[in-house]
Amino acid sequence: MKKNIFYLIVGLLSILFTFTHTWNGLKTALPVLESAGIDGGTRVIFNYVWHVVGIENLVFGIALLIMAFNKNAEKVKFTAWVIIAVLIMRWIIITIFTVTSSEGNVVDILPDTIAIFTVVVLLVLGTRVKYKS
Repeated sequence: MKKNIFYLIVGLLSILFTFTHTWNGLKTALPVLESAGIDGGTRVIFNYVWHVVGIENLVFGIALLIMAFNKNAEKVKFTAWVIIAVLIMRWIIITIFTVTSSEGNVVDILPDTIAIFTVVVLLVLGTRVKYKS
């Protein structure tokens, strides 16, 4: 069976990121909202936005695992580029909001930056894999 090792690695990383992102939210980020005196409706919005990113990572992971074992690289290349675009746009938004915030610290986004660009580089490498017929 032919496989794309880059998509396989990124798929597994994306699934791992689902759990680490969710755990980080539940243990550090989201509990702060409870003690910050933020109204209930706003807390709900923060919670679902946080978890949307986690579920997005899970969907990417599952799609990439399927793509890793697809016999026709051309059929899945577009999907890889869509995921790359989403991840780069995610990083741009994170960076803009961090840089423009009076309390933002660019060093705080270093883990996100490393994770996103590692995944993007691996995905680009995956799009360049040629399968032998």
